Amino acid sequence: MRRATILGVTGSIGQSTLDVLRWAGGREAVEMVAVTGHSNIDGIAAAAQEFGAQLAVTADPARYADLRAALSGTGIEAAAGPQAVEDAAALPTDWCMGAIVGAAGLAPTLAAARQGATVALANKECLVAAGDLFLAECAAHGARLLPVDSEHNAVFQVIEDKPEAIERVILTASGGPFRDWDRERMASVTAKEAAAHPNWDMGLKISIDSASMFNKALEMIEAKHLFGLAPEQVEVIVHPQSIIHSMVGYVDGSVLAQLGAPDMRHAIGYAWSWPERGALPVERLDFARLARLDFRAPDEDRFPALRLAREAMEAGGLAGAALNGAKEAALEAFIAGRIGFLQMAEVVEEALAALAPHGPALTLEAVAAADAAARRAASARVEALAA
Repeated sequence: MRRATILGVTGSIGQSTLDVLRWAGGREAVEMVAVTGHSNIDGIAAAAQEFGAQLAVTADPARYADLRAALSGTGIEAAAGPQAVEDAAALPTDWCMGAIVGAAGLAPTLAAARQGATVALANKECLVAAGDLFLAECAAHGARLLPVDSEHNAVFQVIEDKPEAIERVILTASGGPFRDWDRERMASVTAKEAAAHPNWDMGLKISIDSASMFNKALEMIEAKHLFGLAPEQVEVIVHPQSIIHSMVGYVDGSVLAQLGAPDMRHAIGYAWSWPERGALPVERLDFARLARLDFRAPDEDRFPALRLAREAMEAGGLAGAALNGAKEAALEAFIAGRIGFLQMAEVVEEALAALAPHGPALTLEAVAAADAAARRAASARVEALAA
């Protein structure tokens, strides 16, 4: 019996986590400490009741009464608000899925690390915005960090315990729905079109980030922190089939890759079973039917997010927090129809330039200040473009 907490239970990662835990034995194998979500009260309550959670939390304080009513008679405690989410993450547990999307996931996931849990990390922003701080806290409190992004999980699976032998890490990208579109056509993309990912079933914001390759940009910064890499050691290759999830190149010229069907239960299941491998109900690859794997270099003219990530890695410190804050502000503006698809990168680049140089990311307060400043700078640029 293992104690578990799921932060972000109603999102795509949270739902896939529930599926993995069902396969692992459900309530017979898992003691659910807490589940958290945002506005999907029915989803939070259903997960809490299925696994007999001690605590269920909505991040929206206005929905507390709804959650309490949904859990009436179950004996499950209800709570609401950002601080309640953080308090839930701080409860003693063995394994915590950190799947809250965006900067909102930083404080709760850090709280889970500070109580020494094994943290299955699906929230990129923890390392993008506060990599130095987050890793230092994991080390100080004995927390084990297991990457759940499919790309980083793939690297983690094939990496050898000889970091000095690593020459490069190659992150694969599907290229998204616009990998074959020219800039003129991309300029008129709608949020609905951008959310239609060709391979993965993800939420609205993550799907749009993938279409613009900002998702991959964040993964580049995340890989730098996770594996102790220099910026020039992190590469990206477009691989439309999403079968190879990432590769590690070594100084002897060998390249090791992890392959699997595009299903997040691979990475989540590996993080749950680690250091063992448990059986999973996922598609097995049929190489005869697959027939081919394609690769191409990413076009940084059409997808400048990759260049911006490299510049942020080279700048270090709070540059990652600024990039992420500006990106989130630009994404919201695009979803609201205030700026075009290609203008998101323009907004982020100008915000980063306005805030340089970037100091060290040593405290949550410093990270939050950099995030807020980047959002303000991005919002000002959005206003100018929308005028």
